[in-house]
Amino acid sequence: MRRVIRASAFSVVGGLAIGVATNLLQGVLPGHFNSIANSGSVWVVGAFVAGALATRRAPLLGLLTQVFAVVGYYGYAELFRDGMGSAYAPAVWLGFALVGGPIFGLAGTWWRRGAGRRPIMGAGLLGGVFGMDGLWHLMVLHYLPTGMAFCVVAVLVPLALGRTWRERLLGVLCAALVAPLAVSVLSIAAAVTGL
Repeated sequence: MRRVIRASAFSVVGGLAIGVATNLLQGVLPGHFNSIANSGSVWVVGAFVAGALATRRAPLLGLLTQVFAVVGYYGYAELFRDGMGSAYAPAVWLGFALVGGPIFGLAGTWWRRGAGRRPIMGAGLLGGVFGMDGLWHLMVLHYLPTGMAFCVVAVLVPLALGRTWRERLLGVLCAALVAPLAVSVLSIAAAVTGL
């Protein structure tokens, strides 16, 4: 039970730190690079790490990390900036957290403890979400430097997380398949939510 409480506390504190840090970095990073701080791929790294560190309950810990990243981001905006504005945007991002947190928590534990194809899929999923941000920045926002940076990271993540060259190459292939699919989902979500 103590291990569960410690892991949950780590996820909550980590999520709050991610939310506050991304809010702060948006005001510090120059030009289009400020969008890197507030990208979905950067946010889900916390859920992935929580899942990788977990021995059990990885989806729950990923969920906690993402929910508290939203709380940290908008809480900081409300307390130390001009306010968070309408509750609509936090509610939408909370919805994304409820879906993405468990997925990336599970991806983290698959990468660290999984057998067979699971480590490849875990690393490929994380790489794929960076690829999604890269494609979004290139095709929708037309931010060439940040789009290219995300695409490079999309390749580097599975290369760095793979244990063998076979795992690395299959992870890159998985990321390449996930990225356009994730862009399609993001496009639909953006159209539905108006964000």
